[in-house]
Amino acid sequence: MNEELAFIIDSTKELMQNAITHLEKEFRNIRAGKASPAMLGSVTVEYYGSQVPLTQVANVGTMDAHTITVQPWEKNMLHEIEKAIMNANLGFNPMNNGEIVIINVPVLTEERRMELSKQAKAEAETAKVSIRNDRREAMNEIKKDDSSEDMKANAEIDIQNLTDKFIAEVDEHYKIKDVEIMKV
Repeated sequence: MNEELAFIIDSTKELMQNAITHLEKEFRNIRAGKASPAMLGSVTVEYYGSQVPLTQVANVGTMDAHTITVQPWEKNMLHEIEKAIMNANLGFNPMNNGEIVIINVPVLTEERRMELSKQAKAEAETAKVSIRNDRREAMNEIKKDDSSEDMKANAEIDIQNLTDKFIAEVDEHYKIKDVEIMKV
């Protein structure tokens, strides 16, 4: 196989891996009932004129299975942190005791579990679409290449095998997340 085809395959594999990495990140933001600092991973806070991740201005931890605590490095950040958590639209109602922000994570209802499962399914489908788009782009690049027909055919087979592997990986991630969401 020539270098151009090998490059196409390698870059496609990297793009498909990025889709998996993005899916894992999105799944971490879908809460499954148990309190986790990762639930606040998408929260950014106004800090001296710029938006920074919550973890750069506070220590985020869990008190128990249903309580997240956020202890700011600077006390004057309490209100900003509370506001940022509310604005993140995660369905949490933060409380401030003057020292730390406390978030009670409510137990998920069956209806909410179904919604979260649908959300996870949608994220998995988005990842699959991304992987298929990467495949399509790679196939188009292979067709443009001036290699022999046999080399092109082999490269197309390699791309299809990568696609199948990554689609299966997405399905596996979804199955694991769905079980986690539906577990009471």
